[in-house]
Amino acid sequence: MNRLEPTPALPAATLQQAVDWAVVSRRSIRAFLPTPVSRDEVFAILDVARHTASGVNTQPWRVRVLSGASKERLSAAILAANDNPALAGDLREPYTYYPEQWVSPYIDRRRKVGWDLYGLLGIAKEDKPGMHAQHGRNYRFFDAPIGLIFTLDRVMQAGSLIDYGMFLQSIMVAARARSLDTCPQVAFTKFHQIIATELSIPDTEMVVCGMSLGHADPSRVENTLVTEREPVDAFASFLD
Repeated sequence: MNRLEPTPALPAATLQQAVDWAVVSRRSIRAFLPTPVSRDEVFAILDVARHTASGVNTQPWRVRVLSGASKERLSAAILAANDNPALAGDLREPYTYYPEQWVSPYIDRRRKVGWDLYGLLGIAKEDKPGMHAQHGRNYRFFDAPIGLIFTLDRVMQAGSLIDYGMFLQSIMVAARARSLDTCPQVAFTKFHQIIATELSIPDTEMVVCGMSLGHADPSRVENTLVTEREPVDAFASFLD
């Protein structure tokens, strides 16, 4: 695709609706069908996302695309550690994603999405094994046929994480345009060292997050979860 091509010869309303739909319909899917996603499809998505803006065109993203045996090996290695409490103290995240001290309204939103999900799945607050098992599904990429691991060169700073967020959004929107679904997963950062070993990632890079990619399983109740979003007036000020 030529970046200087004119706007596609479509009615303006159709073009707007297509873009808006791809953004608004994106949700974190937590159960996927085994329907294959071809290498060509993944390549096409990344080929669109590579045009994401980045500070002074640094393009700081690195992507490992996993499927088949490579995905299964990584999942097995992470799950072995995740299910072993003795290893918990040895795990170090490469960067701090969440706040060290939660305050409202962020803690309220976090709790709500958690309990809404567990409520759909019938997992009670006191069911710690059930919560652990559900969280562990992250490391199976929720059974998606494609798993993505994103890394960043450690010399880069916080600005590159902003660039990375735009890159991830581009991937998810491009996936929706192809009727595919995704789930971005910061849960993988805890297992940075295991991932680095399994995928031969050099010490100069750190894991930013993972992502599941595939076709949503419409029969799974967890995929009916629709998280709430604040209205524009709650976060935007228009200054004349």
